[in-house]
Amino acid sequence: MHSSESSRQQADIFHRLHAGPDPLVLVNAWDAASARIVERAGATAIGTTSAGMAWSLGYADGERMPASELLAACARICRVAGVPVSVDIESGFGDSAQGVCDVAGALIDMGAAGINIEDGTRPGTRELAPPEVLCERIVAIRKLDARFFINARTDAYFVPWDDPAARFEEAKRRARLYAAAGADGIFVPGMSSLEEIAGMAGAVSLPVNVYAGYAGAPPAEGFARAGARRISLGCGPLQSALGLVGRIAREAFEHGRFGAMGEGMLSVGEINGLFAATP
Repeated sequence: MHSSESSRQQADIFHRLHAGPDPLVLVNAWDAASARIVERAGATAIGTTSAGMAWSLGYADGERMPASELLAACARICRVAGVPVSVDIESGFGDSAQGVCDVAGALIDMGAAGINIEDGTRPGTRELAPPEVLCERIVAIRKLDARFFINARTDAYFVPWDDPAARFEEAKRRARLYAAAGADGIFVPGMSSLEEIAGMAGAVSLPVNVYAGYAGAPPAEGFARAGARRISLGCGPLQSALGLVGRIAREAFEHGRFGAMGEGMLSVGEINGLFAATP
């Protein structure tokens, strides 16, 4: 049994944030600096982006970075964060329920409030993995800590479907299975129809998490009216930040100018101040 007083306290806060009058908005971070930036901007909790974390460490997305590097990066975020931290662990960074529990247990020990864990696809295919695999992992993680927030994600919208109605029904079926296994929240990225989001929110008893890390996403109030309780920007903020770096570089190399860099630039003092109170 893993337990951490810090983790339990943060998990309690994190649970309450899903029950507030407004949806919990997560501007996902990929390292300690981005975590402090979003916290300074008003974040009540921090979610990590697995894709963003992998890219920042020199790996492609899809559990290609070693679990040890994931945990080291998460430890740095947890060290500097003053709000609850939820970590995206993709399908668990382990080949078995025990391997996944080793990762989850390490996160609990460092004070994380919860995780996001997905069913994903069968290796080397575009077919969804059997839901029983994620159910087994949820059951095992729940035994580590009763309050650790398990946000269960289904990738039903990331595989080919000929029938959109059947896709929604499969996502709903999986959401109910993961809820029964002990999940605390349901995440269905790729489901952007407000009508379908409303249908999902009405079909499951857990908070529904939606993805808004794409151009043209509805405003938060639109998702809220549909019944979403959590809104994640995922890797969108880093995609935008990297686009800015590209524009800065092109302006410097092609025109010998540096104006884009100066727009909205933080001072060295402001950035150092993000970490003034951290050990």
